[in-house]
Amino acid sequence: MSATPIFKLVDSLPEDNLTTKALHALDFVAPGQWRNLVGFEKTIQVITGETDPALVQKIGERAIQLYNDRSQGYQRAVWLYQTAESMSNALGAAALANKVGEKFQIVSLLAKVTPRPAKAQTIDFSVKLVVELVAFCQRNGLPGDSIGDFVKSLVHYKDEALIRMAALVCFDGILPLGPDYLNKLLSLLGESGPAQLEENETFQRVRALVPGGDANGQFGFVQKSMGAVHTWMSDFTTQHDLTPSKILGGLRGFLDVAEDRLDYVAAFLDLTTNYYEHTGIQSVARSLIERAVNEV
Repeated sequence: MSATPIFKLVDSLPEDNLTTKALHALDFVAPGQWRNLVGFEKTIQVITGETDPALVQKIGERAIQLYNDRSQGYQRAVWLYQTAESMSNALGAAALANKVGEKFQIVSLLAKVTPRPAKAQTIDFSVKLVVELVAFCQRNGLPGDSIGDFVKSLVHYKDEALIRMAALVCFDGILPLGPDYLNKLLSLLGESGPAQLEENETFQRVRALVPGGDANGQFGFVQKSMGAVHTWMSDFTTQHDLTPSKILGGLRGFLDVAEDRLDYVAAFLDLTTNYYEHTGIQSVARSLIERAVNEV
């Protein structure tokens, strides 16, 4: 688990990089929902509305105590979100950092980007979804197999949690798999099995926290989780009229790419952004602060 204090994690979040640009590009999905809160003190002030320095400090101290208490699930939740981004950034985030103000010509980067086969993309999407479910349970002190509670909570998702789910649908679903991504996901997952799940790098790292016991049981839990969110994702996609073209239109603020290379756009975003970790830290910080303000 991460030993980095929560205040340092929040203080270290970038204000402007490829991740934040990609998330801002989804503002059309949830207008004004996501504000990139950076800095622990500022986050406390925005979430609580408090400006008194002494009270802000007390809230911060209590939030830090809660995070450091390993009997709580906050550290595990952060670790899950960080681990969801375990795929190596082959393009090199450091090499791209000094170009953050430029528009990326994806054509020149295609040689370094390899879209994943549909079945591998399906497993990756499914594991990310299960990470969100288990992290939600950890943040809220629920058993890790509380699929029903998670599905009910989705209709109340907002702020960074909502933009994270929007990014999962758009960047890991629609862009690489097409507008019929949900049917493809369920069909390809049904054709897969525990062996394919165990080949996934992220699953290998988080499997100790995934309910189900053995590989067969955990694969069954993944299938059940995917089936349970189908209606919410379908409604979300329809409600916002999410299409590959519409998503690409938002990304064109910093990416220059043709419509026929959507799978490459998805691979590029996968390799150069860490939206799960970024928004996951913000979600955990929000949960801590909202609990702390009620306890001080």
